[in-house]
Amino acid sequence: MKPNEQNTAEGILFTDMYQLTMAQVYYRTGMQEKLVQFDHYFRSYPDYGTHKAGYCINAGLEWLLDWMNRARFGQSDLDYLRSLKTRTGTQMFAEDFLGWLLKYGDFSALSLWAIPEGRVVHPNEPLTVVRGPLAMAQILETSLLNHLNFQTLIATKAARIREIGRGQILLEFGLRRGHSTGANAGTRAALIGGADFSSNVGISAVLGYPPKGTHAHSMVQLFISLGMSELDAFQAYAEIYPDDCTLLVDTLDTLASGIPNAIKTFEELRRKGHKPVGVRLDSGDLAYLSIQSAIQLDAAGFNDVSIVLSNNLDELVIWQVITQIAQEAPRYGVDADQLIRRLVYGVGTRLITSWGEPALGGVYKLVAVCDQGSWRPAIKISESLSKTPNPGDKRLWRVYDRREKATADLISLDEEDPRQMDTIHLRHPTDHTKSRVLRVNSTLEIEPLLVEILREGQRVYPVQDIEALRHQRQADVDRLDPGVRRIMNPHIYHVSLTQKLWDLKQALIQSSLSGGPNEVA
Repeated sequence: MKPNEQNTAEGILFTDMYQLTMAQVYYRTGMQEKLVQFDHYFRSYPDYGTHKAGYCINAGLEWLLDWMNRARFGQSDLDYLRSLKTRTGTQMFAEDFLGWLLKYGDFSALSLWAIPEGRVVHPNEPLTVVRGPLAMAQILETSLLNHLNFQTLIATKAARIREIGRGQILLEFGLRRGHSTGANAGTRAALIGGADFSSNVGISAVLGYPPKGTHAHSMVQLFISLGMSELDAFQAYAEIYPDDCTLLVDTLDTLASGIPNAIKTFEELRRKGHKPVGVRLDSGDLAYLSIQSAIQLDAAGFNDVSIVLSNNLDELVIWQVITQIAQEAPRYGVDADQLIRRLVYGVGTRLITSWGEPALGGVYKLVAVCDQGSWRPAIKISESLSKTPNPGDKRLWRVYDRREKATADLISLDEEDPRQMDTIHLRHPTDHTKSRVLRVNSTLEIEPLLVEILREGQRVYPVQDIEALRHQRQADVDRLDPGVRRIMNPHIYHVSLTQKLWDLKQALIQSSLSGGPNEVA
């Protein structure tokens, strides 16, 4: 795309058509400035087919805020909208509406609360709350969902892979298989979720991390095609990168050629005073090859050399590799735990595409409207009760038990503070038969989760670097119950409503079903 075309495609028009047509309806009916509140949340955890997540990692907020700060309707955007016609040939967007967009078409009047990036989050709780004039709050929907849903999806996958990999170094290798430049967002999310480094040079530079990589099979193939050998290729690479030498050893025969030639190359490096980094295995039975590679490397005195695994890894493949090594390594006289601790995981396709679950079901729903100075809760009735949003202005709390583990997330009305209650009645969001009571005492920790991010367009929450987000992610994951953290069949984490919010929701449902207006106080 030409620069001006990219500005058009990725600027304020990075939205769906129906957001703009609705905005004109609001303008024509005089409601464009009516104050409203929208909640962004997701309805269910990623389900990868053979296994399902028990938690998610929030991500994408910083890039959304950057976009909101830049995006506004300019003359070229309005010229394009002016060119759009209805089926009868009339102008789709009227001149007075376009003039209004030119004057007021930015996000400077919106306020935003959110759960910060890096935090563990769960279904049906407000991750992002947007309040402000109706038309621009509506236009924000598409880009907000685009920025937040994808990065949360990838950060979640990365966190699960890091969990099953026992905290060993995790490299994100997915740029070649990513969805166009969306791979940059995926890399950022992966770094928040648990990846230590990425092969993606550009976004690594932006985020302040050194990119990582080895070499491809093509380098070895080239040397062989020109009458040289795999060893010649390894030695040429080692000569250029003597202190960063990781060799891909499976172009020909991993155990009969690749590892022996890598050892010869490493011995030469050692004689020159350099320390080799590792070998990479990209095909075959990775567990068996790791064991046999370790045997050869250890015999040559390279027991501190890393063994990098790649080739369509995800949490289940890594789990299988670790399990197989634990079972088989002792048969060969190899310390399984020591071998597992020297593994490095290069994860590409199945991380950057969230293999098995291509999208997060995040939604953006109207929950409150200000009418004549009074806020009224709004509700949407769905055939499935699980899709009926929680109405009104709300707050979100995390409750920790005496083990200091998160036991529930609690959604309350804005005026409620469970820290000031003697007991908390936790209601299931949809099932009236399920509830429990917690007594508030010194052993019960209750933490507010939503923080103010924007106040009428002005940033009031500081920028957090990736390291801070990683630290927060790990702290939150560590405070999850082990059953919620597990890869297969995780325990269900409870997201509950206070009694007051439950009562409000039920009253609004009954009022709507009976055909009456939402007049519930």
